[in-house]
Amino acid sequence: MEPLVSTLTPQQSTDIHAKALAINLEASIYGTFAEIGAGQEVARWFLSVGAASGTVAKAISAYDKAVSDNTYGAGTRYVSKERLLAMLDHEYQLLLARLGEARGAHTRFFVFADTVATRNYQGTNEQHGWVGFRFQDEPQGQPNQILLHINLGDSTAQLQQQAIGTLGVNLIYAAHQHRSSPEAFLASLFDDLSLERIEIDVLELTGPVFAGEDSRLWCLDLLRIGLSHALVFDSEAHVVEPASPLRKRPLIVERTLRGHPGPSAVEAFQTARQKFLAEGVHSDREPLNVLEVNTQNLDSSVASDNAKLLAMIEQLAALGAVVVTNYPEGYQTLNYLRRYTTAPVRVLLWLSMFLQNMEDRVFPSLPGVVLENFGRLLVTDVTVYVAPMRKESLVAALGSLPEGLLRESSGDLVTLDDFLPKPPLDHLLRYLRAAGRIAPLEETQTKP
Repeated sequence: MEPLVSTLTPQQSTDIHAKALAINLEASIYGTFAEIGAGQEVARWFLSVGAASGTVAKAISAYDKAVSDNTYGAGTRYVSKERLLAMLDHEYQLLLARLGEARGAHTRFFVFADTVATRNYQGTNEQHGWVGFRFQDEPQGQPNQILLHINLGDSTAQLQQQAIGTLGVNLIYAAHQHRSSPEAFLASLFDDLSLERIEIDVLELTGPVFAGEDSRLWCLDLLRIGLSHALVFDSEAHVVEPASPLRKRPLIVERTLRGHPGPSAVEAFQTARQKFLAEGVHSDREPLNVLEVNTQNLDSSVASDNAKLLAMIEQLAALGAVVVTNYPEGYQTLNYLRRYTTAPVRVLLWLSMFLQNMEDRVFPSLPGVVLENFGRLLVTDVTVYVAPMRKESLVAALGSLPEGLLRESSGDLVTLDDFLPKPPLDHLLRYLRAAGRIAPLEETQTKP
């Protein structure tokens, strides 16, 4: 593909106005903008910078639900991947039918579409959206496609709309100019944006120009370079919109040991599930097994190698949904999960991880972090199940047995009851156990 015809210099290449104008000045790029939910934020850029007649075939906002259903079909949620794909399919076929014969020999057709929920007046809604770009790399070529799921972080709907406009221009420009490199593509995608404004947690690539590319590796790049906080992988190790598996589900979350579950993870999940059901908590949905991988706790060889990390995720996905995060503190992961469910959450910790969380000596630069972490358990329905470990495995995980913190009579199998925290943490532990927020997982069949 020939580069965009423009007067861009390297210093101007991050300017959104210049990007939109460069696309408008490239005569072979021509297509449709279809936007629902946040106005015509992306189309407005191309219509306002000049030379729009060279790029914009049509701009549509099927904002009314009846109009949207009549145009794109009923039966899907309005802010969903299914609705986005329906928009892309409809507008792309319509574009080819109307203009293919007259312009197809010298035009690279495209459709940009988004369906977004910005902040409502009360600020109580989920503020997110789906964004897609379907485009030809050469005239009469097969289409290529980029899909994004985004979360919006700005405090007002107006600022969120502005962010969407910027993202749309960046996406179209990066698809034409920077798609050969994940790093360059993602950097261009976030020009004039930040993680505080927009978080991308799904990125899907299809089409001949992306042949041989694994979208999941690009998603892990998002996480690695700090453009996303968390990714959710389903049971087939595909990156999915977090709400798909998590929405309104009770969760049993196992925090992995440097990305690895305990050797008895299957039995531990089964025991945790039985313990949760025995609590008699009413729920319309079955609890979901979730494995959390924190990139900050991985071996450096895995944390810096997306292929190795993906191989680890593929193995874990056989046990349940996998949430990969870069949050420095455990409570931040719980806050993240609470975006999608208010149902009970049960966190499965191996004893070594629990000891690390309980001891102030593990956080010498953060006094009181233990109280903060466990204090947050009182806010919502969260209980920590602490799984026992064999002494050999505990020593391997911690480097040594913590002096004076375990009963002398503890045998080969060390349990929560063998833990003797020092004051004042002993008072905190007794309180949390009495309140039912920390409980031993007694019946795991095979202990690590």
